[in-house]
Amino acid sequence: MSITAERKQELITEYATKPNDTGSPEVQVAILSERISNLTGHLKDHGKDFHSRRGLLVMVGQRRRLLDYLKAKDRSRYDSLIQRLGLRR
Repeated sequence: MSITAERKQELITEYATKPNDTGSPEVQVAILSERISNLTGHLKDHGKDFHSRRGLLVMVGQRRRLLDYLKAKDRSRYDSLIQRLGLRR
């Protein structure tokens, strides 16, 4: 269900805005999106896992807040991130 350290490091290097960047909204949204996709696959197999479902909803809400923040702060960064991640909005 969780992502490996290697995959997390790949996401950090791919979406970082500067060297040693782990806290920018782009990196945080990319990591959350990976975790959300992994957990979605888990819930397709285990439909009654309500504790994981709640965790998924919390992560989706956190990603939504980060995207709203980025949209208000810099619209071009928001648009490019949405395009790169393949999110609908």
